[in-house]
Amino acid sequence: MSGLLIALGHIVPMLYWTLVLLLAVASLCFAVVALRMPRRVFVYLSAGTLALAVTLVAIPSPGPIALVHVLLGPLALAVAVLGGAPAVLLTLAIATRGTMHEGPQGGIVVGDPGEEANRQEVLRGGMTIGLFERFATTAAIMAGFAPAVAVVVAIKSVGRFTELNEAAARERFIIGTLVSLVWAGACAALFVLSAPS
Repeated sequence: MSGLLIALGHIVPMLYWTLVLLLAVASLCFAVVALRMPRRVFVYLSAGTLALAVTLVAIPSPGPIALVHVLLGPLALAVAVLGGAPAVLLTLAIATRGTMHEGPQGGIVVGDPGEEANRQEVLRGGMTIGLFERFATTAAIMAGFAPAVAVVVAIKSVGRFTELNEAAARERFIIGTLVSLVWAGACAALFVLSAPS
């Protein structure tokens, strides 16, 4: 009987952490599919599997396995960088209900629709900036230097300051930044909470 308990004591943690890894991999796979085929269901599945993985590592659990922690590092970074973009785009689509029009360079077109001369494209390169923002945010938290997130937000805000005159641009900037930071924070939490004590 004691041999069975010892065996279970080794098997249960391995199964538990394997499940956490599989959920993180599933989140990454759904995120990649959402990038290639923008459908809400893939974003929801990516977010759901990520949330479930974070929940599992947040609750009292069998002792972390060092190898799992090492594997979760690059996996969490990949989910942060790739998964955040579809999450941001979906949230913006829901929040703006199709009232924002994308410009030819990936930004948004602002200004009075009746006056083409006064319309301009702002917030160009948002997708690329978001990738770097999520990478820097996640890496900073994973490295134990969370105050660096303030530097990331400050750099982004200063860089975009002149483009935020229009309410539509401010709204998109704030929503996109917040979703991006929450997504990156969740991915970093997956790594941080899995650390062996």
